[in-house]
Amino acid sequence: MDADIRYAHNGGVAIAYRVVGESEVDLVLLPDFTSNLVFWWLSPHWRGFYERLARSFRLILFDKRGTGLSDHGPQYATLETRMEDLRAVLDTVASSSAVVFGSHEGTLMATLYAAIYPERTRALVLFHPTVAGPGTESREVQEALRELRERWGTREFSDELVQRTAPSLNADEEYRRWLADALRVGASPAAAYTLNRAYFESDLSDVLPAVRVPTLVFYRQEPPGDLPVEELRRPQDEAALDVAARIPGAQAMRLSGSDWGEIFQSPEAADEIERFVAGEQPARIPESILTTVMFTDLVSSTEQATQLGDRGWRDLLASHHALVRRELGRFRGEERDTAGDGFFATFDGPVRAIRAAQSIISGLETLGLQARVGVHVGECELHDAKPTGVAVNIGARVASLADPGEVLVTRTVRDLVAGSGLQFAERGRHPLKGVPGDWDLFTVSDDATVP
Repeated sequence: MDADIRYAHNGGVAIAYRVVGESEVDLVLLPDFTSNLVFWWLSPHWRGFYERLARSFRLILFDKRGTGLSDHGPQYATLETRMEDLRAVLDTVASSSAVVFGSHEGTLMATLYAAIYPERTRALVLFHPTVAGPGTESREVQEALRELRERWGTREFSDELVQRTAPSLNADEEYRRWLADALRVGASPAAAYTLNRAYFESDLSDVLPAVRVPTLVFYRQEPPGDLPVEELRRPQDEAALDVAARIPGAQAMRLSGSDWGEIFQSPEAADEIERFVAGEQPARIPESILTTVMFTDLVSSTEQATQLGDRGWRDLLASHHALVRRELGRFRGEERDTAGDGFFATFDGPVRAIRAAQSIISGLETLGLQARVGVHVGECELHDAKPTGVAVNIGARVASLADPGEVLVTRTVRDLVAGSGLQFAERGRHPLKGVPGDWDLFTVSDDATVP
């Protein structure tokens, strides 16, 4: 079952992958925080697990950007960017529909992909997912991240990791030596720090209800008292069951063992995935989809039209439209509607929407124009392939509250762009006309280097 390692490309960044097996059903395995296609394949633990999956599926393995054999590239820790890398790999191997299987940190990318591309997701399988990380505001989390960066790859650090996450393997000296080397060849200290920081900052609360594909959530029961529950996390079985409860129709299944670390310790997982997929129909054309909506609106357009006259305003508006469409093309946005001096566009990721909004505002300044922009991520219904529904209304209302030259976003957007370098300032809680409740809004500020 050996296979060549090849590379898919996303924006000039090379993502290492390998394909094993010849089944008609594809399964892509999203690695945990780090991986290395060569080194993991040499592990007797992982090799057996891979080969079992490859007997039932065409198994697609890859190293995430910034880890293993893949390029780093810019902003390699951004969840949106890594999801695009996954799509690039699947495009390269001609996979139009795959079972998407992720564990721990890999469940973030797997869930977001399934919500945004349900038509390409045959089923979603998650091992010990979590709704949200603990954030990075507390002193305990900051200290844990600092220690991780300083001690990553040392034997002491890897031994402690085994004791916390897979104590049943603690007596296996060969495995402990392997894990220490696996961390070193999987990621540099800086890459490990950035990936973990982004994981701690991520929040999928608003994404999980938008998942509309068959979903299976695996977990192991943590025995009370046997494993210390650190202050930085809730019990892993409790967290996984919370995720399953938030995804419509998801099934939760307890696996053998009590470790919450390595998925290969439950060989029956492959059998359960095979049975689960066999009982599900291939993905249908979705009736709803998770998407990023962006609304733009010119400031004081009526006054400017009066000053310029009909012809002058028509010419200026044509320049405005050309600039907005150029920036939408640059950032892979899709124009959905144009009403007078405003645009409604969608993106498959919030970072590109924000970057497009910033470029639009900057470009319009050269024309003597100011715009306000609102960005939101939510589940949209598809009517004749056009997004509609409450999420669209929210995006429009957010744009109406933005100040001239401002990009205003919802909390959902802020929580999904962890690791992007984007900075946000609170704008308080606001009622949105026609939308229940008050909403936390944030203005996008200048980028800052993540420490």
